[in-house]
Amino acid sequence: MVIGAISRALEPEISELTKLLHINASPRGDKSQSAQLANAHIQQRRGSNARIQVDVLNLWTETLPEFDGDKNAAKLSFFGVGEMTAAGQGAWDQIAAITRRFIEADEYVFNIPMWNGGVPYKLKHYIDVITQPGLLFGFDPERGYFGLLENKTAHVFYTSGVFSPGADTKYGADFHSTYMDWWFGLVGIDAVVTDRHQPSILTADPTGDFEKVFERVKAAA
Repeated sequence: MVIGAISRALEPEISELTKLLHINASPRGDKSQSAQLANAHIQQRRGSNARIQVDVLNLWTETLPEFDGDKNAAKLSFFGVGEMTAAGQGAWDQIAAITRRFIEADEYVFNIPMWNGGVPYKLKHYIDVITQPGLLFGFDPERGYFGLLENKTAHVFYTSGVFSPGADTKYGADFHSTYMDWWFGLVGIDAVVTDRHQPSILTADPTGDFEKVFERVKAAA
């Protein structure tokens, strides 16, 4: 059994515009450091390229469906478990419509604070909804999983209060960027640029450190 792309209708249309999807995984609004960094990057990009169209997906105001039994049954039918029912098809159509918005973007900007060593549950919910066979990934018994996205780029802004790469394990562990790196590979996003503001609290000068990162992000963009 080989699962590949199953819906040509979801393929992005050719456009001269660069479609950038900003996925905000922080609930802190203007106080969010990860969102401030992501917005600085986007503003600089837009200032130098008027052909960028920005779509903001705030996961804390977006209404996402529960990935319930009908949706799970529809997904499993692509692996040969059961058959696609009318209820399953309706559930699948809802998933496909949400995923279309993601597929049609050319670039992605994520701002992701660390929660309990991992990603916020709203982001995990979104990933669980859109990461479906035939939409974002395929599967072959010999080849295994393979991504269906092509020519996409992602820029990710990670923040955490205490954890920092290379710090003693008493300050936490990283299931944050490691999870996202795995997921990017699964769906076929190979060009990923990361920026970190870690830690943001456990430093001698939290405000000064953030200002330095902020300016670096603007310069890089």
